[in-house]
Amino acid sequence: MATPIAASIRADLAPTGTLRVGLNHSNFLLVQTDAATGKAKGIAADLGRELGARLGVPVELLKYDSPGTMAEAAMTGAWDVAFLGAEPARANQIHFTAAYLEIEATYLVPAGSPIKTVAEVDRHGVRIAVSNKSAYELYLSRSIQHAKLVKVDGVDASYNIFVADKMEALAGLRPRLVTDVEKLPGSRILEGRFTAVQQAIGTPKNCTDATARFLREYAEDVKASGLVAQVIARHGIRGVSVAAKAAI
Repeated sequence: MATPIAASIRADLAPTGTLRVGLNHSNFLLVQTDAATGKAKGIAADLGRELGARLGVPVELLKYDSPGTMAEAAMTGAWDVAFLGAEPARANQIHFTAAYLEIEATYLVPAGSPIKTVAEVDRHGVRIAVSNKSAYELYLSRSIQHAKLVKVDGVDASYNIFVADKMEALAGLRPRLVTDVEKLPGSRILEGRFTAVQQAIGTPKNCTDATARFLREYAEDVKASGLVAQVIARHGIRGVSVAAKAAI
């Protein structure tokens, strides 16, 4: 990343002169709100600011309440880059880098559940509460064959309906489920995972090939340089890991 950045890449990524960075505030692992300032902080916010610094432009952090609404906003040109799960269902509108970070997704089951493994969840009669349009919901919608997915808007809502309707499983990111299991006596988090959400950097599909390559190089550089590991440690986030090196 030491090579000079072409003016054409800067203009393509920040056409307004400011890099508008989309952040998914429903993912507390990557984005939090600073209680003192009200501004976004966290892993994704830090990496967005670093990208702006390398481009030499100011950064505007844009708040989205769900990954689905943020992904849909790609078609309106509301943001220039965004930090979200790289899912095939979003690839028609968004160009993704390789993952910079991974988050395990698994299930929580209630007290007394006979379900022991992740594989046992996909059976007839099993209802899975899941946050609609999350990366792991998109994965489950492609892969679940027998169980019924109950999709609701928001992570909190998926937990609430799981409890209220006495469902058989709650799908979620492992770090969030760790907090949920503490609220529900006798519940268990299943060992293993049904997927690992690949958190990547996205930009609208109308970007140039040079810009897409620049972002791929940026994603690889922040992993290789140790920056991703540093921001994970800085914010004390558990349950996430730096993604493996990928070809550019």
